[in-house]
Amino acid sequence: MTTAPPARPTRRGRPGYDLESLLAVAVKLFNERGYDGTSMEDLSRKLGITKSAIYHHVPSKQELLRLAVNRALDGLFEIVAELDSVDGRAVDRLEYLVRGSVRVLVDRLPFVTLLLRVRGNTKVERDALARRREFDHIVSELVTKAVDEGDLRPDIDPPTAARLLFGMVNSLIEWYRPRGGQSGDELAETVAAVAFDGLRVRSA
Repeated sequence: MTTAPPARPTRRGRPGYDLESLLAVAVKLFNERGYDGTSMEDLSRKLGITKSAIYHHVPSKQELLRLAVNRALDGLFEIVAELDSVDGRAVDRLEYLVRGSVRVLVDRLPFVTLLLRVRGNTKVERDALARRREFDHIVSELVTKAVDEGDLRPDIDPPTAARLLFGMVNSLIEWYRPRGGQSGDELAETVAAVAFDGLRVRSA
C-alpha cells in the first residue's frame, strides 16, 4: 500500500501574512503615527518582512489606506442601505442609523478611527471625505424630515443637530475600548437614549 504524501499547508501569501493581517497592522501604524508619518519601510520593519513581500499584496501605501477607510465607509453605507426596510417615520430611521453606526464603530474601531482622522491630503483621502459628506447629507435629510413630521424639536437647526448627533457618535473613538467595556448593542442603546431623549418632542 502506498502512503499518501503529506498535505501541504495552505498558503497565505508571503511569509505568514495575508492581506487581512497586513491591513490590520498597517491601520494600527497609521493610527499611531499618522498616515503621512508611516512609510512602507516602517511597515516592513513592524511586520518583519521585506517591502517586496508587502507589494505582493498591494501596489502602494495609498492602496492600504483606501482599503482601510472603505472598510469603515462600507459598513456605514450598509446601514444606510437597510433604511428602506425600516418601518415607521423618519425619526425611526434616524435612530436606526445612529444605532447601526455605533455598532459599525465598535466592530471596525481601528478603521473608523483612521477614517475620522483623514484630512484630504491625497486623492484617497479626498474620496473618503466625499463619501463622508454624502453620509452626513443623508443624516441631515432625516433630521429635517423628522422635524417636518413633528417628531423632533422644531427649535433645533437640522444640520446643526445632525453634526452634533454624529459628533457624539464619532467621539467614541477617543475613549471606547472593547475589552471590559460595553458591548456594541449596549453602547448603541446608551447613545440613542442620550441623543433622542433630548431631541424628541415631549408629550404634553
